[in-house]
Formats: sequence, structure tokens, C-alpha cells
Amino acid sequence: MRAVLVTEFGAPAHLAEVPDPTPAPHGVVVAVEATGVCRSDWHAWQGHDDDVVLPHVPGHELAGTVAAVGDDVRNWHVGDRVTTPFVTACGTCPECAAGAQQVCRSQTQPGFTGWGSFADLVALDHADVNLVALPEGFPAASAAALGCRVATAFRAVTDVGAVRAGEFVAVHGAGGVGLSAVAVAAAAGARVVAVDPSPAARDLALAFGAEHAVAADGAVEAVRELTDGGAHVSLDAVGLPATCEGSVRSLRRRGRHVQVGLLPAAAGKPSVPMDLVIAHELQVLGSHGMAAHDYPRLLALVAAGRFPLAQLVTRDLPLEAGPRALAEVGAATTAGITVLRP
Repeated sequence: MRAVLVTEFGAPAHLAEVPDPTPAPHGVVVAVEATGVCRSDWHAWQGHDDDVVLPHVPGHELAGTVAAVGDDVRNWHVGDRVTTPFVTACGTCPECAAGAQQVCRSQTQPGFTGWGSFADLVALDHADVNLVALPEGFPAASAAALGCRVATAFRAVTDVGAVRAGEFVAVHGAGGVGLSAVAVAAAAGARVVAVDPSPAARDLALAFGAEHAVAADGAVEAVRELTDGGAHVSLDAVGLPATCEGSVRSLRRRGRHVQVGLLPAAAGKPSVPMDLVIAHELQVLGSHGMAAHDYPRLLALVAAGRFPLAQLVTRDLPLEAGPRALAEVGAATTAGITVLRP
């Protein structure tokens, strides 16, 4: 099969012919129809994730058709159209038993612990726990966008941040996860302020339901002014020390910070203002994806026309453009989500 192969961290990836994967007894192999290009893939390429072993194929946001099924799989068959969370859970640990598969202690992750979906085929573990059936006619590009950024933003806003109608919500970063958070918060009736250095990203944030979109420089003061003293909920959708600290400082008293973007050690440690956390009784929360069993709530939001999923995908490229698209993530030269089409 063809795959985007990384042979040296930070060096240009290239399209290569590699062996086809085979399913584990509990897993499947999926023929990839579309796969998103995410900042997490960029981190893997840069060597920021200790799970990644070279040579490596990135990619963890995917949609496709089941092409092969392991002997122990009961609920899925060749020809089923599916997507999956980026955390493929074991289904048996205490966290999984409690329904929290997104923090499974024995999790695997395509594109991190193993080869991912920047390829014609990808192997997925524990299929009966992790696969999500796609509604008939659901576009592959839209489904690929669900797997990490949209699903992560949905749970971060609705469950972890517990956003309520009428609350002020600040979203720091208007890439794929940030735009998703803007749209989900707006659908919940919140009043959203988006923060991003890119004018194009800010324009998209307004189109996705933000009341205001402000530049990154001076963002804390701007957010506090626009929200009458600070946001009720603020999300860092980028994962940099500056955006993390800025998100916390954007809160009103008793506000809730949700960390969604990864904070790799290579970027430095964030300076979380714990004095404010104590004095203002702030909540500092983490959010890590969403379990497969939660997807029906998200699909219902899309089906009801309350989430503009199709508008989130702004570039649709062939697989051979993968190396270039991966490199562009670090420069943040495009707004919205880029998908590759094997």
C-alpha cells in the first residue's frame, strides 16, 4: 500500500510503498477514504511524542470501509463504513468499565503507538469497543474531521467545561479544534469570543458562531472587556505555554479553564497563575478526546443542522500531498481542517 512515511523526526516525510497491515484477532483493517491532518500529527512528526517509533506513518482522524476483520470481532463486517476515536481503548480496564474509554490505561492510538491513517489502509485495535458506524451517505471528509478535533471539542465544551446557555466562552485558537469548540458552544447558546493571530481563522470563527474574534496580541484584556470581567469558560485549543496561561487569565472569578491542546515539553512549560486559581476559585480541567459510545450525541447535533461540519473542511487533497500538508501545520498557514484522500 501507499503511505506517508516519516523516517527522521522533523525531516521531510515522503510517499512510499509499505506492506499492507493485517488485523489483530480483536481488530480490523480499514480502507481509508479520508484522513485529517491534525496538529497532533505534526507533533508526532517532530518527535514530541515518546510513543512514536521510526519509521512511522502519521494519521489518527479517519473514515473508511472495513477491509479485513480479526477472528474475535463480533459486531463488524467487511464493507461497513466506519470512523473511530483517536484513542482505541482496551474495553476491559477499570476506566473502560466506567465508560471513560478516552482515558483507557491500556489504550493504543493509530498514528502514535502504531502506524496511522496517512495511508491506503490502517489497522485498528479492539474494534467492538472503538468503531462507530457512519450514517448512510455521510461524507468521508466530514467523518474524518469528527475523530479527533470535533469529538474532542464537543466533549470539552459540553461535558468537561459544562457550558450553559448565556455564558461567555473564550476559545484560544481557531484551528480545527478551536472552530469546533466555537460551533458547539454557540449551538449550546453561549456567547463566544475567539482568539487567533490569523485574520482568516478569525473570519471563520465568526462564521461558526462567535460573537467576537480578536487577535492574539492583547487577547486577555480584550476578552475580559468583551465578557464584562472575564469568560465563564475558557478553552486552550492550541497547546502552547502562552495560550494556556492566557486562557486561565481570561476567566472571571470561579471560571473554568479547559486544556484541550497538547502541551509538548519541547514547547516549554506553561506558567499557570496558581495565585489566581486560588484567589478566584478557578477550575483547571483537562479534556482528552471522546469515547466511541458518545458519538451518537455528536452525530445527532450534526444531523439536526446545528453544527456546520461540512464547512469545517477547507482543503481536500490527495494522499501524495500529505508531506507538504504535514509541514504546513507548524506554520499555521491554513484555516479550518485539511483532509487527505487515499
